[in-house]
Amino acid sequence: MVGGDYIPRNVRALADDGRLVQIAFLSGPKVELNFAHVMMRRLTITGSTLRPQSDMAKAEIAKALLETVWPLLAAGRIAPVMDSTYALSDAAKAHAHMESSTHIGKIVLKVG
Repeated sequence: MVGGDYIPRNVRALADDGRLVQIAFLSGPKVELNFAHVMMRRLTITGSTLRPQSDMAKAEIAKALLETVWPLLAAGRIAPVMDSTYALSDAAKAHAHMESSTHIGKIVLKVG
């Protein structure tokens, strides 16, 4: 979701025949990219956003998510990658960890 200069990094991180799906841009949508790497490694780059889609299209996506993905999460067959958990009182430490860009996965604030 970062975009900007992360796009070439994300392309380099892909395995051969890998796919990159861009869903947002926090650092901007414009970037210089050597497309020879995309072609030689048979990469697929695509993008999508929900905002311009109709309410009906969004409802269909939500329904498919509920029927297909949520059961896998509930059964423990898939799970998000978790990096670390912090108490809410340590939110500043969690934010510093996030800004360091040394994490892989979600940084979670524990409430209660």
